[in-house]
Amino acid sequence: MTDSASPDDSLSGLPERLIKHTVRYADHRSVDRALLTPMMRHYVDLKDQYPHALLLYRVGDFFETFFQDAVTIARELELVLTAKDAGKEIGRVPLAGIPHHALDRYCALLVEKGYAVAVCDQTEDAADAQGRLVQREVTRVITPGTVLEEGMLNARRNNFLAAVVIAGNHWGLAYADVSTGEFLTTQSQDLEQLTQELMRLQPSEVLVPTNAPDLISLLRPGEKSEHLPDCLPPQFCYTLRSQAPFVLAEARYRLLQRFKLRSLEGLGCEHLPLAVRAAGGVLEYLESTSERGKIKDEGGGMRDEKRKSSSSPILHPSALQQVPLQPLCTYTLSEYLVIDHQTRRNLEITQTTRDGTFHGSLLWALDKTVTAMGSRALRRWLLQPLLNLEEICDRQDTIQELLENGPLRQELQRLLKQIYDLERLAGRAGSGTANARDLVALADSLARLPDLSRLVEMGKSRHLQDLQQVPPILEQLGHTLHAHLVDSPPLYLTEGNLIRSGVNLHLDELRQQVDTDQEWIKNLEVLERERTGIQSLKVGYSKTFGYYLSISRTKSAQVPKEYDRKQTLTNEERYITADLKERETRILLAREDLNRLEYEIFAELRSQVGEQAELIRTVARAVAAIDVLCGLAEVAVYQGYCCPQITHTREITILDGRHPVVEQSLPAGFFVPNSTELGSEERGVRGEEKERKSGVRSQEPEGEEDREDREDGEENSVSSLQSPAPSPQSPTQNLKLKTQTSSHPSPPTPDLIVLTAAQRQWQKLLPAPGGINSTDGAGGKFCPRSGSNPGNLRSHLYPCGRGG
Repeated sequence: MTDSASPDDSLSGLPERLIKHTVRYADHRSVDRALLTPMMRHYVDLKDQYPHALLLYRVGDFFETFFQDAVTIARELELVLTAKDAGKEIGRVPLAGIPHHALDRYCALLVEKGYAVAVCDQTEDAADAQGRLVQREVTRVITPGTVLEEGMLNARRNNFLAAVVIAGNHWGLAYADVSTGEFLTTQSQDLEQLTQELMRLQPSEVLVPTNAPDLISLLRPGEKSEHLPDCLPPQFCYTLRSQAPFVLAEARYRLLQRFKLRSLEGLGCEHLPLAVRAAGGVLEYLESTSERGKIKDEGGGMRDEKRKSSSSPILHPSALQQVPLQPLCTYTLSEYLVIDHQTRRNLEITQTTRDGTFHGSLLWALDKTVTAMGSRALRRWLLQPLLNLEEICDRQDTIQELLENGPLRQELQRLLKQIYDLERLAGRAGSGTANARDLVALADSLARLPDLSRLVEMGKSRHLQDLQQVPPILEQLGHTLHAHLVDSPPLYLTEGNLIRSGVNLHLDELRQQVDTDQEWIKNLEVLERERTGIQSLKVGYSKTFGYYLSISRTKSAQVPKEYDRKQTLTNEERYITADLKERETRILLAREDLNRLEYEIFAELRSQVGEQAELIRTVARAVAAIDVLCGLAEVAVYQGYCCPQITHTREITILDGRHPVVEQSLPAGFFVPNSTELGSEERGVRGEEKERKSGVRSQEPEGEEDREDREDGEENSVSSLQSPAPSPQSPTQNLKLKTQTSSHPSPPTPDLIVLTAAQRQWQKLLPAPGGINSTDGAGGKFCPRSGSNPGNLRSHLYPCGRGG
């Protein structure tokens, strides 16, 4: 306790402009609960259940926080910290609140900063709580790795929840994206590999089993704990969990129950105990988080939806254990090209080194996708390139086919632009959180699939053939959704107007009854004016009193005796009649039945979509792959890139290679192509000459004669820019000097970097011998499978990675 004349020490970190009142207590643990008001005592009890989360407590039209949570939210959201009376002997405690309609926006900011949020909403109307505390319960627990809400997710990147299990030098890793359903696991040795895999995934939250006493604490990025292994990167959120869910027997049982299997052989992890333990820990965390957010309700789903809509359209009770995760996929690190974090950073694959921005990265130069699914897939492909030659050639075949058929490529992109994020729409439907607008978007997307199928029916490459057959059940599902749902449904599911007329006979009868009664009320004003002779008489409606007859006070003497006065205002009197009250009751009851029936029909539709979530996501992966390959073909057309010949040797031969990012950052014609020969044992004089000209040198010790030749080549390269000759410098400096001579400033670009290894793949794009015709996309006539490539080899490997 602190002196009442001075603020608590925990407030010292807040700017004075944010502190409005002096308080005695800033930590709920230091308060005598017997002295708290009933509402504040309930808040403190809930806070004990969710010590790791910021507790947002619904009070009227606001979600309020108290004690230390109020201090945290005021600091992180730049809100004014005020105070609230918590009891006669307690005095004022810190208070900070947010409007209920802005809940999703503020929650997104808090989750982005690494906080978990527990939303405590009112579960009954305040009018029903006569003389007692309004019932409130925690309806949703949001952690950085369990976000499902569309407004809190980045559409173009995954939101992974990961779990790690470490035993000596061996480790198991599992990760899932609850919004897209991806669920993968692996096991390996060498803790450095675990660090690199986490750096590749960039998970939003990592689960770590430990024997720490504070089992549910959430460590934000940069926070340290003695219970965290040293190999775990500090820039992620870590949740410390009990060891129990990570025990092999329990984790194995949970996986078998979840996917209805008798053995894990089909998942490929039967003999990978650490991978199984990590995957079981992920499933248990999702189940326990959702159980905390569920409300026990015997009144049916309609009552739940009323609770949902009372606060926010996106934060509500959900059953995360029902999120349609894909069957667990086991992978090994040797299946893909391993690029360590430092190399990935230097290559600037997804963001620049200097300021961490997307603009100026390789992904920026190559991402011409038109769907969110395709953009996420391209990011995965770049960060986890393939090593399987056949799969690489499959992608090359599709790109070559799209290059040679310009009209097909353009029509595909036109149709793809009309397809929404099928992966995440299916996830929200399967978890019971999709609204009517989500299902309409899904129906519109499914309606485009037959058009895609007909468009690629003559395709010869594997990725085009994957879309030639659309499952009939998905076509029928799209028709069903369109036939039942209106074109522009409301955001909230309890407002009605979701279902078309003609779908349900009882629904149509209820609507006819409501329309008839409302028409009677509309005509009542004319009839009563004629009957009473009061021309100022009006029929009105308010949420508090319902329908009423409004008459000015100057005409009150003319009011008929059967009018019952309901309310007196300054300039008017409000009356009701028995007939008007009867009609109002009929309308309200019919509308309630109408909305309940509409919701039941909608819930059934949502359930049907959830049952097909896995099939929808299978099609979505094929659509995403075509989107990526169309985008790469588009890049090849407009940049003049050609297809490489990929072999199992270490030899690399490139003529006139062009750096994609540097070239696109410079004005047209400023970039100077470079040639490269690497890997052959006897390159000869020609190869050494090309090294000097291209600026790519072998890592052998440099002799005096080699140094003189290099300096001569650099001087010639610099003098070609018609600028004062600088001191001898590296090829990278030449490249930077060329960039600086541009009249148009451009963002910093990565240096030219070449990776050499067995089956090594490139992120460097190269031109075709004669360029590529931008009309029909025809470039160097090269068949990846036959290996035929007339003329000099000028290679470019399109970015490859995990299959869609």
